[in-house]
Order: sequence, then structure tokens, then C-alpha cells
Amino acid sequence: MPPTPAQNLIGGAWRDSATGETYEKRSPWRPSVVTGVFPASGADDAHEAIAAARDAFPAWAGLPAPARAAFFFRAADAIEARLERIAQDMTAEMGKPLREARMEAARAAAILRYSAGEAYRPAGEVYEPSVPRQALYTRRRPLGVAGLITPWNFPIAIPVWKLAPALIYGNTVVLKLGYEAPRTGLHVAECFAEAGLPNGVLNVLTGAGSTAGAALVASRDVRAVSFTGSVAVGHAVRNEATARNCRVQLELGGHNPMLVMADAELDRAVEAAFAGAFWSAGQKCTATRRILVEEPVYDAFREKLLARVAAAKVGDPSDPETEV
Repeated sequence: MPPTPAQNLIGGAWRDSATGETYEKRSPWRPSVVTGVFPASGADDAHEAIAAARDAFPAWAGLPAPARAAFFFRAADAIEARLERIAQDMTAEMGKPLREARMEAARAAAILRYSAGEAYRPAGEVYEPSVPRQALYTRRRPLGVAGLITPWNFPIAIPVWKLAPALIYGNTVVLKLGYEAPRTGLHVAECFAEAGLPNGVLNVLTGAGSTAGAALVASRDVRAVSFTGSVAVGHAVRNEATARNCRVQLELGGHNPMLVMADAELDRAVEAAFAGAFWSAGQKCTATRRILVEEPVYDAFREKLLARVAAAKVGDPSDPETEV
């Protein structure tokens, strides 16, 4: 039996794409297996989600921050209640080994609880004035609608660590999930819905970045954009959004060196190098790309690293023992 088509979350309602078009997602480990069918969202869907977020903004921003935080705790509880299901879906649709998927799902709940704590931290600063009877202070205020565009390689952690700061400070959100891993991100939408989040505060779309994502970047009702993805697309996002005076945050590719000094604990350094280079099959911006080793320990480190790579368990990602 084929999977039931998923839906977008717009204004508190679960909806098909405006055109009714969908796309299939298949398992990278078993390409014959369809892991889900999702809305192929376009500009019309993005505009409806932006309008819902814009309408929800005044009431959400007007809530005391601790009241906003209460939704975070309930959503974190909901994530933990379905943690194994989230991990299994993540592994099925984008191939991350189950051991990593479980850790990432748990991390999402932790991010929500951490961000909820921002409700009790200072929202500004008070300064000593230079003249008598003068009040001199700063206060941070929400911007409005934030457009978040996330990738497939951390399909629950990245959406949560973008949306949590935006929401706790009183912004509303339109989240465009990674095209290759939408089922995992939709769990976040479902958990916030279970938590009773007011309609329109969080809107979630699936589909291509060239359609729904581009509409978010172009809309004048979107006051801030956060994008994680390739350097080339990130530069295009920056250029278009900043041209209309929109705030932009980019998390793009990396070329990360690991330094191994002569006094390093080599066994620990080898494990760090292996995890950095090979976890997530190296498909992450924080992956270890090159290793610089001081000459006195180069040969010993190289021998230990090659042995660790040779011992790695490569195989079915649904096997909890699989590393790659």
C-alpha cells in the first residue's frame, strides 16, 4: 500500500499544495521503497503561509515570553514521546544511520528546552545617562515573519534550531523543509500542533527551494531569512533579500581542518577524526575535510586512523550498529 500523502501546515490547517501536485521520496538505501508523498508547494502556498504568519504575529508577539515558552516544553515532550518513530523516518528517507538519527531527534527536544529558557533572560540593557533624569536603555523586539529554509542532512535539528529562537522572541515563522527529507521535519509541525501552538505562528511547507523557497526570499512581508545550504544558493539568497533590506543569516559549506598536535591523546584524536569525517557520510558543513598532524606523531596517527576506518561498520542504516 502506498503511503498516504502528507500535507502542509498553513494557518493551523493541514492542506494540500495549491495545485494539488505532489512528489515521491524514495529510500536512498532501497530506492524501490517509497518513503512518502509530499506537497510540491509553489509560490501560492508560500504566499498563503506568509499571510497566515503575518496575521498571527501581533497576538504572538504580545504574549509574555514565558507563555510562549510553555508551548516549547509541551512540543519537546511530544518529540520525546515519538522519538523512535522520528528516528526511523529520518533513517528511511535520507539514510542517516539509526544511531545518529536517534541522537538527532533527542537533540531537537533539548534545543526546544534550551530555547525556552530565553524567556527568562534579559531582553535589553539599561545604561547610565550623561544628564540627570534621563532614561537610556535598549530593548530587543521581534521583527515579524521569519522565512526559514532548511536542508536534508540534519532534517530535525536544523529546522528546530532555526525556528526555536525565532519563535521564543515573538516572531512568527514560515519553514520550508529540505526537499529530500520532509517527513522528519513534519514531525516538528505535528508536535507543535499537539502542544496547542496558536494558528499561523508556525507554518510548514514541503517542496522545492526554487519555488516555495524562492517566494519566501522575495516576499516583502518576510522580515528575516535564515538559509542553510550551498554557497552558490546562499549568495543568491543574500543578494535578493538584502536588496529589499531584509535581514539574512546564512549557514553554508565548510572546509574544516582538524589539528593533531604532538601531545594529543591519539586514540581520542582518531575517534574524533573518524566521527568528523565519516558520520553522516561526511555530508555536513561541519565535516572534517583535512587533517593536519604534527610530524612527531604523524606515522602513529596515520596507522591508527587507517585501522579505525578499516574497522568501520558500513551497511544498512536501519541497523543500530551501522556507522556509515
